[in-house]
Amino acid sequence: MARALRFGVVVGLVLAAVGVLSAQPAGVTKYVRYQSAGGPATFGILEGDTIRELKGDLFASPAPTGRSVKLADVKLLPPCAPGKVIAVGLNYKTHLGERPAAEYPGLFAKYPSSIIAHGESIVIPPDAKNVHYEGEMVVVIGKHAKNVSVSAAKSYVFGVTIGNDVSERDWQKQDLQWFRAKATDTFGPMGPVIVTGLNYDDLLLQTRLNGEVVQSQRTKDLIFDVATVVSYLSRYVTLEAGDVIFTGTPGTTRPFKAGDTIEVEIEGIGVLRNKAVLGK
Repeated sequence: MARALRFGVVVGLVLAAVGVLSAQPAGVTKYVRYQSAGGPATFGILEGDTIRELKGDLFASPAPTGRSVKLADVKLLPPCAPGKVIAVGLNYKTHLGERPAAEYPGLFAKYPSSIIAHGESIVIPPDAKNVHYEGEMVVVIGKHAKNVSVSAAKSYVFGVTIGNDVSERDWQKQDLQWFRAKATDTFGPMGPVIVTGLNYDDLLLQTRLNGEVVQSQRTKDLIFDVATVVSYLSRYVTLEAGDVIFTGTPGTTRPFKAGDTIEVEIEGIGVLRNKAVLGK
């Protein structure tokens, strides 16, 4: 009885995280990447608590197989496997503090190896003393993009997901580059779904630390919006399908420690939830 109750609670948390406990607006599609019983990574369309399996590449017209699985019966993976993970810094006025706004997007890179899925653990290295959360909207590129205009940039966006740009503030100040501070393994939680059909230029983003709301702002307040960022990036770096862009975090942040749970929720997408543990 107790085991069944615990299982029900876990399943409920998963369903709530991907937003299937509320009605889905017309025209909105939620895509997941998942694994069944140790099988290969598979894409699917999430409808309620059911995943409709897709065959082929998510970014190249995948076809339904006719098979379906229950969300509760699979392991969610990061919603895509990006070749490049790029991020924008200082992209909300509330995160600038006393610093002036830049004339162009401030960019840095994370690594694909930093990406983890919803529900996986953020591992804090033993020598990390000042690790912060950064809840963000993440843009998923849908096709080859090079030197695209601002007006055309949105046609290169497949959809959006949720990210947590975990950052070690002391390392940001100490190191030559933000290699350790931003790209350490597990410092890039992302998911649980990729959503298409949303007006991603105006969504409510909230971050919670152990249930307390610590960040809250709408994406319309981005200094450089999605189209501007994609266009600017494509001048210097060729973007490919599946690449992701963390668009920036609002407000102030503070440290978290092993045992803490960080949740990032974005309107229309769901909740990205990860617990922190201490590494060896």
